[in-house]
Amino acid sequence: MERRILVINPNRDKSCTAGIAAAMTPYARPGLARFDTIQLDDGPPAIASWCDWYRVVPPLCVAVQAEAADAYVIACVSDPGVEAVREVTDRPVFGPFRSAVLAAMARADRFGVIAFVEASKERQRRVLLSLGVEARMAATEALNLPMSALTDPEAPRAALLAAGRRLVAAGSGAVVLGCAGMAAHRAFLEAGIGVPVIEPCAAAAAQALLAVA
Repeated sequence: MERRILVINPNRDKSCTAGIAAAMTPYARPGLARFDTIQLDDGPPAIASWCDWYRVVPPLCVAVQAEAADAYVIACVSDPGVEAVREVTDRPVFGPFRSAVLAAMARADRFGVIAFVEASKERQRRVLLSLGVEARMAATEALNLPMSALTDPEAPRAALLAAGRRLVAAGSGAVVLGCAGMAAHRAFLEAGIGVPVIEPCAAAAAQALLAVA
């Protein structure tokens, strides 16, 4: 029986949702597992603050309760509401940042993170502390660009490349993209900085696929 993995973008940006869905596509296994990607149409334009982070937690719980699936991915790289969602389902729930950090540590002793905005750093630090791996992060850089720029095919690439190079110079043996809106730029950045670049939604997709398979 084909398993359903539901991917929920907690913001309402359609281009971001499309990028998330594209990042998941290579992991689909027809007849074994499929990825269905939805968004919170009443969510914020992006998860840019703690207020945004907390605001989406109740709607995420409602969406999971309304949509039956064999596993869930909360497709924001601040991992909003993962613990709360796990209270309303007995199915596996994956946060992309947690998944990406585990993937990065499988590739390198120390990793760096390219955050969406400065405020993202503290939310991601909380996740690292919960995993007990904050010391493995060499550095973090914030792009501070709007979501519309991140999802543009070209607009953020110079900033991404500069940030990635600074992270490598700081000792990062792998780099985590710290926002789902950066998904389409993974291969470009990896080619430009010469170390593995981890796209969090793809990392969560791989872990979810293992969980249901």
